[in-house]
Amino acid sequence: MKIDPAQVEEVARELYVRALKILPPDIKRGFARLDATETDATAKKVLGTMITNIRVAEETENLLCQDTGIPIYNVTIGRGVEIAGTELRDAIRRGCERATREHPLRSSVVHPITRRNEHTSCGAGVPPIHVDFCDEERLVIEMIPKGSGSENNSWLKMAVPADGVNAIKTFVIDCVLEAGGKTCPPTIVGVGIGGTSDLCMALAKRAATRPLGTSCADPEGAALEASLTEAVNGLGVGPQGLGGDSTAFAVHVEIAATHITMNPVAVNMQCHSARRASASFTRAGVEYGF
Repeated sequence: MKIDPAQVEEVARELYVRALKILPPDIKRGFARLDATETDATAKKVLGTMITNIRVAEETENLLCQDTGIPIYNVTIGRGVEIAGTELRDAIRRGCERATREHPLRSSVVHPITRRNEHTSCGAGVPPIHVDFCDEERLVIEMIPKGSGSENNSWLKMAVPADGVNAIKTFVIDCVLEAGGKTCPPTIVGVGIGGTSDLCMALAKRAATRPLGTSCADPEGAALEASLTEAVNGLGVGPQGLGGDSTAFAVHVEIAATHITMNPVAVNMQCHSARRASASFTRAGVEYGF
């Protein structure tokens, strides 16, 4: 199945705009669930305001949040897909630039030293493009705009293996308390466990941007998700850090094997505006989704 780079460019452009304007259905259901179970009056009012903001933004085709974030593209390449890697990379970058200029969107991407903004949402190493593979005959592109409010709340700890799972739980709870309302909760708390330091951080990001209702493939990880979700929502941080039961939609965990003498643990958070959009290229055409 041959993929036209021009079509990839157009899809990359469209995905950025869609992700900024349409909240995925699982996140809307997450809001409804928290709103139904919240016992604090102030927190319930804050959740109501957030839900109204989502509805008004979508009805008026406005952005869900002014922060257009760091644009992240996740690409899954299936069997029989024909496109040069450099063409795929360059097409995604062009689409990202076009979305920023043509829509237009606020560019939040700057040089890390000079702070110069090219107003393209692109720069050295940005957008990051992560590539994976599958057995199906399709090409899938997922776009995630990751805002700074959530991304600034990222941590890595090289835990001592002998301290066990309690060290992991304590670290996650401490991170949530330190973040407080800075992540615009309710959040999705992404936890990476194992691997190397860089892999562990990547796992935490993957966990934070996973759809609500999904579980860690590892049974120990899934059990830890449930335990941590209950613990985090018992902290009283609440929506926007103003108190209440609804600190997080969920805690998500992703794991990797690691070295016998180390146990990396990473936390990466996603804000309440957990935006993402995806497109699947098949022989039948392009289908958009979340």
